[in-house]
Amino acid sequence: MFDDLPPDLERLLTLRVWHAMWLERIDRKIAAVEQRQAEEERGRRLRPAPPDWVAAFGIGAGREPAEVHAGGCHMTGPRWRVVDRDEARRLLSSGVRACGHCRPDVELHILDLAVTAAV
Repeated sequence: MFDDLPPDLERLLTLRVWHAMWLERIDRKIAAVEQRQAEEERGRRLRPAPPDWVAAFGIGAGREPAEVHAGGCHMTGPRWRVVDRDEARRLLSSGVRACGHCRPDVELHILDLAVTAAV
């Protein structure tokens, strides 16, 4: 049998300590990765669901709604508030622009009257 380990006790004990050190280091890393994954999963489970609809506002004191978005849209911007389905439909029908990325007007079944009249 091929035996590449040193023959003396002192070197064998040194190797054992060295391998035990590495095993402990690997175990700590495994525990840290498992904890991070568990925290990420817990965060995903506890994260509130995005709202169905939001209105984005312009800058200024008398801010009016500037655009309507679906709740998970990445183009919403920093100034917005949650609106319900009826208010989103009312805002869109009153002339507030619909986001070109998430297309809430299509989702809310609001047809552009200028386009339908031309057809």
